[in-house]
Amino acid sequence: MSIYIERKQYSQIIEKRIRDLKDGYRQNIAIIGDELVGKTSIVFNFLKKFFDPRIIIIYLEARPETLSSFARRFIGVLLYNFLNNSGDPLKEDLNFLIDRSSKYIPKTVEKIKSILSELEKRKRSNIFTDLMTLCEILNQETGKCCVIIFDEFHNLENIGVNNIYAEWSKLLLIQKNTMYIILSSLKFKAKTILSKNLSLLFGNFEILNIEPFDTLTSEQYLNQKLAKLDVNQGLKNFLVHFTGGHPFYLKVLADGLIKSNGDNLAEIIEEILFDSSGILNQRFSNYLKRFLDSNHSQDYISLLHLTASGHNKVKDIAHHMRKSKKELDLKISKLLELDAITRSADFLKINDRIFSFWIKFVYQERNHSLTFDAKNQKNIFRNNIELMIKEFLDNAQKPLVERMTEILKLFEDDTIQLERKKLRLSHFREIKPLEFNRGNLRQGLIGRSSDALWIMAIKPDYLTEDDITEFAKECKKYRHKLQKKIIVTLRDVDANAKLRALEEKIWTWDINNVNQIFDLFSKPRVIV
Repeated sequence: MSIYIERKQYSQIIEKRIRDLKDGYRQNIAIIGDELVGKTSIVFNFLKKFFDPRIIIIYLEARPETLSSFARRFIGVLLYNFLNNSGDPLKEDLNFLIDRSSKYIPKTVEKIKSILSELEKRKRSNIFTDLMTLCEILNQETGKCCVIIFDEFHNLENIGVNNIYAEWSKLLLIQKNTMYIILSSLKFKAKTILSKNLSLLFGNFEILNIEPFDTLTSEQYLNQKLAKLDVNQGLKNFLVHFTGGHPFYLKVLADGLIKSNGDNLAEIIEEILFDSSGILNQRFSNYLKRFLDSNHSQDYISLLHLTASGHNKVKDIAHHMRKSKKELDLKISKLLELDAITRSADFLKINDRIFSFWIKFVYQERNHSLTFDAKNQKNIFRNNIELMIKEFLDNAQKPLVERMTEILKLFEDDTIQLERKKLRLSHFREIKPLEFNRGNLRQGLIGRSSDALWIMAIKPDYLTEDDITEFAKECKKYRHKLQKKIIVTLRDVDANAKLRALEEKIWTWDINNVNQIFDLFSKPRVIV
């Protein structure tokens, strides 16, 4: 059963920007996110519903190909979608589409023939510019605007156009009736291109970072997907934690549960992750080849394994690998460029949660095995899964104040980055529960270190401006100069409460911030 969960926070932005194009306001969009996180699905499902006779959509998956092949595909899609509303029967044949279009848009067709003639003569200069300019000529003839969508746009580098971004950036400045939506799974590379090559005063790109499903969306997906099965809510929550809400992984695991009629989650994970024919085992084995083929393959594998195993502080990795900071930084930079890891000040984290589990419990275990006893390895793997599920379910029963106490005890004066701000995690000599006597705030924690005092309020439900005001008054009872004031909530924080908190110099941590910290310390996430 195919399930699609609409992600309105993204589709509404796309729709608004396309509507604005007709009113003379053009804002290009860059959609960036991990592979299989749902970028193309968001665009396709939007396009299924979208119809406006004044807008022509040109969707093209960019791929390594000749300039001639790219040009013919671009022209074909442009003409096909232009003619789509004419009522004429259409063929996916370029000559047919050119002939049929000539009576409606003669100037555009004349330019098309000129481009194709140049390509036959093997001329390359200005072909990309000429292709993109077709939309402006068509607009002059018909009043219609074009939306050009390039999926995996970075592959345009491989169509044989020198300095393609310099050429493209000039177009972005002058085209008023053509909007671009570009997609990329190479997050680091895409953001580098956007910041260095396509960063403009006018025509710049609004970046939509596509994240995995949040907890509520993940639960909605699983409830629909597993509607005919009686799956324990605790196990559903574990799936959300284990996959990090990644749509593809949720689908793979849910399909496994459906196939087995909801029996034995540990066995399903074993089949897809441990068995040589398992879909995710094969996926990660292929993914790892990009590191194995490099000159420093063992360093990259060691760095990934240490990070996956919880030794993810940069100083600890340098110690284990016996590398200088300079040497290690070069390796880290390469893995950052490949979107394999992210860095949070002193900590590293593998971006793909299930890949992290696989490299720790499958790849590295096999490498360290002396006996090559597959049955024994499988038993060890199964035990690790069952322990992980048990650890998650046990922690899910604990109150949030207990979970926060446990995490504060792990702080050792390292630094993390939270929402673009750096935070030093003070090593506390004392952590005590704190009770509030004001309004909706009931409990919290106080942590004392040699040079700082942390005052933390914990409110599982929504924060209000009044909560911020009450907490600020409580904090004034303490005279310590270096106060860190934090309110933890398991809900989103509304804009007004955030603004009030900024005024009072109070940090507000929602469930995403809390889980970000738990991830860095390899602790089970909180799933609400």
